[in-house]
Amino acid sequence: MTKIADLIAMWGTDEGKPYKGRLIDLEAYRESPDSLGCMCAQGQVLHFIDGWTPEQLDEAEQYEADMAVSKALNISIAHSALLRIVNDRQDGAPAVVLTDPGKVLGSEWSKVLDFWHYLDGLSHEQWEAARQVDYAAGQAAGQAAGDAAGDAAWDAAWQAAGQAAGDAAWDAAWQAAWDAAWQVATATSEIQGAEILRRDGNPFFFLSLFGVASPDDIPARPGDYGSTR
Repeated sequence: MTKIADLIAMWGTDEGKPYKGRLIDLEAYRESPDSLGCMCAQGQVLHFIDGWTPEQLDEAEQYEADMAVSKALNISIAHSALLRIVNDRQDGAPAVVLTDPGKVLGSEWSKVLDFWHYLDGLSHEQWEAARQVDYAAGQAAGQAAGDAAGDAAWDAAWQAAGQAAGDAAWDAAWQAAWDAAWQVATATSEIQGAEILRRDGNPFFFLSLFGVASPDDIPARPGDYGSTR
């Protein structure tokens, strides 16, 4: 059975360098079935670790892939989305998303991963509660969170984290969270910019929507997080 460590080792080679933009280039696969380079990082995980057929990869919706990779690698949905986002960048190196996430998420990467794992366990009612936001207050708090995260993390880290968090909320929308992408992305920014928000006396407005008073109160992800079968 292929392990994620084997795929990661291949991602830095010409043969295994992941495809960009789609789970699979099915035509390229049929021309060269032994090549890894016709599949993106998520596609390789789903094919070689989870047993998806090339046809399944070709037909899958992106939210299905995000959620399936999350389960296959025992990571959060947002972390799975981050793997896709970094993979699809022109100069993206998806391996670091799993091996050294601080290079992608900034210094508060561990708390960000804790929060993303916490989100995956929210109930329908908790997602519904998070959607109920005072948008006037939220816009002001969102500006403060964005400014703080922008000052605390380099632009690439801030943008990647926000996009992954928002995408994960859309993925979860198939269960409950249609309108929560903005809230999740900005709560993630509050974690990245926590030191600056505290310094300036600003509240953790968006984190509180998810029942978390501050980054210190986010439950730690389990010890087997990221451990594959």
